[in-house]
Amino acid sequence: MMKAYEEAVSRMKALSLKGMIQCFDESISEAEREKLSYVGFLNCLLEGEIQYRVKKRFLRNLAGAHFPVKKDIDSFEFGRAKGISKMEVSQLLEFHWLDNRENVLFFGPPGLGKTHLSIGIGIKAIEKGYVVCFERMANLIKLLKTGEVQRSSVFRLNRILKSHLFIIDEIGYTPIEKKEANIFFNLISELYEKTSIMITSNKSFNEWTEMMGDAILTTALLDRLLHHSKVFNLSGESYRIQNLKKEVK
Repeated sequence: MMKAYEEAVSRMKALSLKGMIQCFDESISEAEREKLSYVGFLNCLLEGEIQYRVKKRFLRNLAGAHFPVKKDIDSFEFGRAKGISKMEVSQLLEFHWLDNRENVLFFGPPGLGKTHLSIGIGIKAIEKGYVVCFERMANLIKLLKTGEVQRSSVFRLNRILKSHLFIIDEIGYTPIEKKEANIFFNLISELYEKTSIMITSNKSFNEWTEMMGDAILTTALLDRLLHHSKVFNLSGESYRIQNLKKEVK
């Protein structure tokens, strides 16, 4: 019996069936307890392998997304920010827009939870099997500027181009030079109708021309972002300011 057990484990290792190895003892116990058939026992092993691979893929894609923090969409306080409802977020989490390569744009002043929303939705997308990348605008510009000379930047940009969803956070918080605006536009053009884009920005549309420094380029950029998109204009008082007021009281 022990020899057969060891041979089975050895063969699982040879086939890299790590999930089966992890659940092997438990599956044997369950088969004996429930008097499972050979097929039932095999199904237990296969289910263990599937769950292992799904979890491993999720953790790998979560790490590859480069989220700065973990944010759970269920912890978002909908009552504080006007402009988006729990129902609308539930609809976003069905990911029909992602399958259709549509964009989602969050606009509004700082402190309303735009980044929280984008990360929370991004994590749910990864759970569903989508490949997601997250970059703050300032770091994205650095990547684009070093994309031809640094291997790490090339690798990251290639992952972005192959992703299902690319989240660009904090557009408008730092000024953009004309050359930077051009390479950013080129990236958006390359992603257009191939990858869904989610952005958060504290700048309204009419402020983007000043931010980008080129009216024609800004119009072309917004044309690509707004085509097939869902736009949410958030308003309200900053979470951080509200919490500060509570602490003062």
